[in-house]
Amino acid sequence: MGGLFALLLLVVALVVGLITFSSWIRFIPNSRVGIVEKRFGGKGSLRSGFIALGGEAGFQPQVLRGGIHMLTPFQYSVHMMPLVTITQGKIGYVFARDGRPLSPTQTLAPTVGEGDFQDVMAFLKAGGTRGPQRAILREGTYAINLAQFVVITEERVYLLPISRDEDEVVRRMAALIGEREGFRPVVIKGQDDLVGVVTVHDGPSLSQGEIICPTVGDDPADPALYHNNFQDPDAFLRAGGQRGRQLQALVEGTYYINRLFATVEMIPKTTVEVGTVGVVVSYTGDVGPDLSGDDYKHGELVSRGRRGVWSEPLLPGKYAFNTYAGKVIIVPTTNIILKWNRRETGSHRLDENLSEISLITKDAFEPSLSLSVVIHIDYRKAPLVIQRFGDVKRLVEQTLDPMVAAYFKNIGQQRTLIQLIQERSTIQSLSSEQMREKFEHYNLELEEVLIGTPASSVGDTQIEEILTQLRARQIAEEQIETYGRQERAAVKERELREAEARAKQQANLTESELSITVQSNQGKADYQRALQKASEIRALAEAEAEKVARMGVAEALATEEKVRAYGGPQFQVTQQVMGRFAEAIERAQIAMVPQVMVGGGTGGAGGNLMEGLLAMLLSEKLGLPMGGNGNGQAIASAEAEHLRAQMRRRLNDNTPRPEPGSPS
Repeated sequence: MGGLFALLLLVVALVVGLITFSSWIRFIPNSRVGIVEKRFGGKGSLRSGFIALGGEAGFQPQVLRGGIHMLTPFQYSVHMMPLVTITQGKIGYVFARDGRPLSPTQTLAPTVGEGDFQDVMAFLKAGGTRGPQRAILREGTYAINLAQFVVITEERVYLLPISRDEDEVVRRMAALIGEREGFRPVVIKGQDDLVGVVTVHDGPSLSQGEIICPTVGDDPADPALYHNNFQDPDAFLRAGGQRGRQLQALVEGTYYINRLFATVEMIPKTTVEVGTVGVVVSYTGDVGPDLSGDDYKHGELVSRGRRGVWSEPLLPGKYAFNTYAGKVIIVPTTNIILKWNRRETGSHRLDENLSEISLITKDAFEPSLSLSVVIHIDYRKAPLVIQRFGDVKRLVEQTLDPMVAAYFKNIGQQRTLIQLIQERSTIQSLSSEQMREKFEHYNLELEEVLIGTPASSVGDTQIEEILTQLRARQIAEEQIETYGRQERAAVKERELREAEARAKQQANLTESELSITVQSNQGKADYQRALQKASEIRALAEAEAEKVARMGVAEALATEEKVRAYGGPQFQVTQQVMGRFAEAIERAQIAMVPQVMVGGGTGGAGGNLMEGLLAMLLSEKLGLPMGGNGNGQAIASAEAEHLRAQMRRRLNDNTPRPEPGSPS
């Protein structure tokens, strides 16, 4: 019995020993950590704080990693917690239960120590602050004391439960981070053409009157102040960053930003298309000097970065412009066509509220006139236009529309309806010249004015009747022109037909032309032969004429001699008279011998009438008195001999015969 009892006592002692020994030993797997809670100790309880840094009762700052650990039984309690794991491309947020309280200007606790939250002692001794932390956890696994820190990830919340109220706070914070998509980095893709506008929720507030925070800490050469696009909140605040919407925007890239510190809103990039410029109206920046010049009295222009209208517009391209910090007004620099026609609208849609201009003509018609005006804005003067009018559409509707309408109303009052229609080209040229100076006054360039046809208002047919008459007149003129052209076409057609017929008869024409040439040559030969024959005939004729002339001269001389022998021309006349006298006697049947002979005379001489006539002729021929002596016969013979001698000399000298009555 005694031995059995001793054995039983030994077994009980062994069991108690084993139980006691096991209470001293703690085994921690490598995938977990042990959070030690001290139940009692010689240094008493904590007077402030949550973590016992001096060995007091409470949660101890150090954690137990994987392995076997010896602890005093009943004095320490070990809470087995998992390691904190942040997956690739995700972000973890940390909430500290113990530390210094946040200042009134702080929303998040500043980063202290290494910033990985694995050394609670270093965190608290460095002045770590309780509450949500600025620092975030990137990809990896961390052995974190979950009694001091609560880690919130997208998959789960790592914490050592203490109270329900705390659990509610943690859940609300996790929901807020989820709404801001804070568990993932900010990724801006190039193809999206987006810009990230950052709003900071920590730091000092903006001063009165400011609406956006200026850019700070953007110099990589100063690491202490370079916050690397809001990824280092502490550097941002050290650089003087303020709470509110930031002027600096995020462009393409990946950014690990604490969404409790700053939120990011995506807006499209500002695109300035080709053919336009962007005039910037900045809402932030310092007030700068006026660059518009003394002649410009409609506002100020400032340099880039200053508050106001920038004097240099944005040229075509894409810009990461923060539209909360200013406005970019797109101004077209290509030709702008403004149409005063309610049925048509230009590509820029600046004229969508314009309509036809109502006119009253000189002859009391009331047509409506549609027109188009082509203008151009110099890109260097675009800021002046925006400073003066606000935007181009306001310029068109409030300035150009009334100015153009008034001008053409004046034109309409000075002309009749027919003149408006017929002088359209002249009016266009005149209006372009006269209105160009007015447009230059508004920093615009007038390219051209295009005028439509005056149209009648609804229900008015008088203008249409006039236009119908003009059209009929034009049709008549066109018909005249058409008939003239048809006539010319008929002539051309006839010429074509003749040419075609000539072409068909070309062989015959060639043969006939050759025949004409041959006959022409033969005619020329015959002509030459005829000339030669004529020359021969002329020579023979001249010889024959010479011969005849000689014979005629001889015969004439002989006749002259005969005449002279018979008393000359007077004798011939007397002979003719006598012949006619004889004929008259014969016709009258007068007896030549008188029946009664009467004698008379003196000196025994006797005679009759015939004898008296003959005697008279001879005496007249010889120039002798009636009843002259015998010397007259001798004188006549001498004159005849003289005439014969002259004729012989002429024949011998081959000289022409002198005209009758010319001197010998």
